[in-house]
Amino acid sequence: MQKNILREITPLTPADCFTVFARTKTEFDFPLHYHEEFELNFIKNGKGVKRVIGDHVKEISDYELVLIGPNLQHAWFTHKCKSPEITEITIQFHKDLFDEKLLRRNQFSFIRTMLDNSLRGILFSYETAALLSSRIMRLSKKDGFESVHELMWILHELSISRHSRILSNSTFNNMEHFTYNSRRIERVMEYLNENFKNPISLSEVAKLTNMADSAFSRFFKTRTGMTFIDSLTEIRLGHASRMLIDTTQSVAEIAYECGFNNISNFNRIFKKKKGCTPKEFKKSYSSEERIFF
Repeated sequence: MQKNILREITPLTPADCFTVFARTKTEFDFPLHYHEEFELNFIKNGKGVKRVIGDHVKEISDYELVLIGPNLQHAWFTHKCKSPEITEITIQFHKDLFDEKLLRRNQFSFIRTMLDNSLRGILFSYETAALLSSRIMRLSKKDGFESVHELMWILHELSISRHSRILSNSTFNNMEHFTYNSRRIERVMEYLNENFKNPISLSEVAKLTNMADSAFSRFFKTRTGMTFIDSLTEIRLGHASRMLIDTTQSVAEIAYECGFNNISNFNRIFKKKKGCTPKEFKKSYSSEERIFF
């Protein structure tokens, strides 16, 4: 996984809880990369910059606030941004900063959910970014326990924010560690990931859980927040996105290999879900924006 993407070794030391980088710039020149740490990235005056998180690609507005989980590839590129003074603040913290036992306490349930979702990247709203901007920008001026307390406060506010959305597809980075707190759902997801290339019916999968079709459909939607069809489509798109980046196969070949029965249907669904065609998506990961080792 990610063999053609830069693996960043961050300057965060084992002795520190987190690190903050605050800078003013005119362009983004760091390549597509990933690292072991969580990252909260804030950008001001960046309208027109291109955001790449996993298989998500989009231009940003004036304010940007994204939480990125461990090993999720990401980058920002200058693209169409003309701002002479872009503010960027990057906060990186260890993936074990919050102990697993601590995260299972009731008072940390919202933060736990947010950190789980960050494995796919979370974009917070313009309003949330603007509201927290001053505290985020002041964080680099604090130290000691006060700085940790401030980071906790920021993460808490983000975790209870109602205005956020998940960016990347769950199958893009082969997230084997993602759980649904249900053995039946995990069995179904494992089956879908192993058989997405083939036609799969709801009845076929419902049998895995010993449930009637209608009961399984309701159960699946309750546990995952998605319909069975939407989830299967997302899995197929995740694998297709990875192949568009990492292989030289044609769009048609990738479509059929990922379980789409015709190229027109694949193009339509891909554009509806990602806002661009498969060819445009592939171009977004052009060689000039990638680094090879």
